[in-house]
Amino acid sequence: MKYKAHDYQQYAAEFILEHPVSCLILDMGLGKTVITLTALWNLLFDYFAVGSILVIAPKRVAENTWPAEIEKWEHLAGINFSVVMGSRVQREAALGRKADIYIINRENVVWLWEQGMRFDMIVVDELSSFKSPKAQRFKALKKMRPMAQRIVGLTGTPGNPMDLWAEIGILDMGQRLGRFIGGFRDRFFVPDKRNREIIYSYKLREGAEDKIYELISDITISMKAADYLDMPECIYNRVSVRLSDSERKLYETMETDMILRFGEGEDIDAVNAAALSGKLQQLSNGAVYDESGNVKVIHDRKLDALEDLIEAANGKPLLVAYWYHHDRERIMERFAARQIDSRKDIADWNAGKIPVALIHPASAGHGLNLQEGGSAIVWFSPIWSLELYQQLNARLWRQGQKHTVVIEHLVTEKSVDEDIMRALEEKDDMQESLITAVKARIGGAEYAGRADDE
Repeated sequence: MKYKAHDYQQYAAEFILEHPVSCLILDMGLGKTVITLTALWNLLFDYFAVGSILVIAPKRVAENTWPAEIEKWEHLAGINFSVVMGSRVQREAALGRKADIYIINRENVVWLWEQGMRFDMIVVDELSSFKSPKAQRFKALKKMRPMAQRIVGLTGTPGNPMDLWAEIGILDMGQRLGRFIGGFRDRFFVPDKRNREIIYSYKLREGAEDKIYELISDITISMKAADYLDMPECIYNRVSVRLSDSERKLYETMETDMILRFGEGEDIDAVNAAALSGKLQQLSNGAVYDESGNVKVIHDRKLDALEDLIEAANGKPLLVAYWYHHDRERIMERFAARQIDSRKDIADWNAGKIPVALIHPASAGHGLNLQEGGSAIVWFSPIWSLELYQQLNARLWRQGQKHTVVIEHLVTEKSVDEDIMRALEEKDDMQESLITAVKARIGGAEYAGRADDE
């Protein structure tokens, strides 16, 4: 296929070429993979600036999206790539092949470091998955980083300001935000929630947020799809689910006592606040794991609401996002639904062959193109992760979608569901300030991240 770059795509590709260290916050649907590959082709064959490139991506994106994009576009002809995935023997064979680009999933970064390979350039697709400095993948990439002349971080959801220390630090080796998380935290944050010496959270110092964004602006640009694409309308709805008095009593008992007693081995017990949140989420959905790992069904309120939505769709495809396995099982028991998991599932969905499709945000949130198969998402269970939430929504609301996208949320009244929805909205506001701070302005005098170019 012939590639006709939009102005914003050309600008973003040039930004990579001109900056040995770059962070691109590109909204979903803007084509970050083809933008990056275009820059890589130029670095390989026009400038001869790099000889070997490593691409680190989520598993499905590494396996499907990057190879498909290389093979799809005419202007990328000549790029040899090797997908370093599978068994150890398969990975070793793939690593032993002569290639321009080696593509690996993030779970194998530690293994890759142990092989002693060096790369001239590294591309980190979904940079936000390296936000934890304690993770083994982060530590392995940190050791590999000094050997690379160039690095690119790609993400659509950079997270909160505290996350930026690890995300930017893995790119510039601590030049902008400091080499140590403690120093970064002391400089820009003050303790927030605490219990004497134990600090549970931090909040930004006055003016610190703007200073952080200023420090990283020379290597960072952001682009939002709505600014550059003729995107269809996206409508967000809530479908309220109301519990009966007896169901409400069970929920409130769990919330207060952190335990529901059903008999030996069948009790539902939350050992801490985090576990309680999970149990309350499950209760809101209608079923909970007991202490023996068995599923105890409490109600079918959300299944009834989903049935109404399926009936109202009148045969139009629905993509249903679930979080717990027992949610999936209960949905599949009641409806003729099919899990989207393989390449064939994706192809069948895009061909309109799956009226009700089930998808898990953690396994399919990144990089999958599902916009041809439908334009409606139903969140059976709202989730705390803003990144996974936005990424999954962007599987349908993206470039190429021809219809208004409707995103429905099944929300149990007076439950943790309402807390989650509120948190998603508040986190979006926090993240928006970063995206605005490093926003690329094309066609004008001001270019965020490259103010001296004009």
